[in-house]
Amino acid sequence: MKVWIDQDLCTGDGLCEELCGDIFYGHSDGLFYVKEAGSETPKEPTHKMSETVDVPDDLAEAVIESAEECPGECIFVEAD
Repeated sequence: MKVWIDQDLCTGDGLCEELCGDIFYGHSDGLFYVKEAGSETPKEPTHKMSETVDVPDDLAEAVIESAEECPGECIFVEAD
């Protein structure tokens, strides 16, 4: 599974980071981005709109829940 965020739709609520901080993180611009699981939070976004990251199997449920609960409906999950 892969995931990405459309920053044009992001409302900055941060629910995604609460549910799965290993994949989602907030930036100083008030928007949320994806990062590779297990990596440190970058100072600048490394993955912008439509740039996916792989989701490890153990985080799949949390990523799907994040997408379902996102008020901006900006999280997109793609099957491999």
